[in-house]
Amino acid sequence: MARRRSIHIPGYKHANPIPAGCKVGNIVATGLITGRDPVSGAMPPTLEAQVHNMFGHVKAILEAAGGSMDDIVKLNVYMKDPGQRGLLNDPWLKLFPDEHSRPARHTQRADMDGTPVSQRLECRIGRRLSHGR
Repeated sequence: MARRRSIHIPGYKHANPIPAGCKVGNIVATGLITGRDPVSGAMPPTLEAQVHNMFGHVKAILEAAGGSMDDIVKLNVYMKDPGQRGLLNDPWLKLFPDEHSRPARHTQRADMDGTPVSQRLECRIGRRLSHGR
């Protein structure tokens, strides 16, 4: 069996021949995750819907890798307009309500190449160690 395992989830795939995520040992990394609708594959017109779908894809990738949202170490978010960060912060606070147990997050402006994408995300996940540290 290969040491590295590609992670694929229903309703989400890249245009290029890369998986949604990859797992080696207790480390999981994603490629760029967009907010495409998991049923239609279309990009929703609103940032709120894109963020909702984006976090849904992340959750599905982590579960397919045997983890959960509690295993996220860091999220990098790339936004067309970082001034709309509040639309990202609201679901963020719902997903991670405990201010003492949130993953790190970096949000930055990025050109989205003329696409309807308003944001993209990538994350790094480290599963908890068995001794709880």
